[in-house]
Amino acid sequence: MDAGLLILRLVTGLLVAGHGVQKVSFHLGGKGLAGGTEEFRADGFRGGRLTALTAGAGQIGAGLFLAAGLLTPLAAMTAMGVMTVAGTVKWPNGLWVQNDGYEYPLVLVVASAALALTGPGRWSADHALAVTPWPVWISVAAVVIGPVSGLLTRVVLHQAAPPGEETPRPRPAP
Repeated sequence: MDAGLLILRLVTGLLVAGHGVQKVSFHLGGKGLAGGTEEFRADGFRGGRLTALTAGAGQIGAGLFLAAGLLTPLAAMTAMGVMTVAGTVKWPNGLWVQNDGYEYPLVLVVASAALALTGPGRWSADHALAVTPWPVWISVAAVVIGPVSGLLTRVVLHQAAPPGEETPRPRPAP
């Protein structure tokens, strides 16, 4: 079981972190902070540079903490929040990723939720620091608060489209 949790943590955490790196740098196919800022604007979000920087930092931090199994419920909650926002952007395109759908963000949200609920396993920083097992109420709260905070972020930061333009504006698949 611990080997499975380690693999799940590493893959999920590093993918979430990589998603954040793309938002703020030219690494991993990213277009730098300016490109991340433009991506958020194209997706209808206000806040520009600060939004891209906050989302990228949240993804990087949450991903690295998940990979390490450190403060796992908090890391999972943050990952679920930012990936829920990504899912809302892709929602109009349907489920499947070949249509730029929300399949990928959904998988990361569910994997993060699973880690919050199961715990990080023995081969983790949480275990080494003797903070596991986390109380069930903390894990359940993380699973609820993460996606809800993502949906609230979407509502607060999303701009109405200019008159005559549809909202949201799906981006073509790369």
